[in-house]
Amino acid sequence: MLISSKGRYALRLMIYIAAFGDDEGKVALREVAEREDISLKYLEQLVRPLVKAGYLRSVRGKGGGYTLARPADEIRAGDILRVAEGTTAPVACEGLGGDCSRADLCSTVKFWTGLDQVIERYVDGVTLADLARVPEIKLDVDIQIPGESA
Repeated sequence: MLISSKGRYALRLMIYIAAFGDDEGKVALREVAEREDISLKYLEQLVRPLVKAGYLRSVRGKGGGYTLARPADEIRAGDILRVAEGTTAPVACEGLGGDCSRADLCSTVKFWTGLDQVIERYVDGVTLADLARVPEIKLDVDIQIPGESA
């Protein structure tokens, strides 16, 4: 799976807001653009779906900006990536959605489904609060890798 710049920058934006919001949790996009070296216009495009999905809230007026719409420990990395990317699926396989007529015959659908489940558990096991406390991220995910003993 290759996360695009949309997913990477959306995650960086949300981490920045969680970590460096002012007393009201608010951050100006211009500040994020300068500190994270991301185009302001690109950030403006990224915030729209995050606001629509209920993860960010716009604060208008003098000293405006954006603030988290929920506590950082209630927003998962997977939530942000799915808003930005549309999915965290490792491949474009109709079998992942259960809509494949060949699913019973395909030898890879179970593999892709398993990989998708591992990715989902990982990205949903890390919260925005965890990422804002970098470099010490503690994951609440137990991932078993085939062939390795528990």
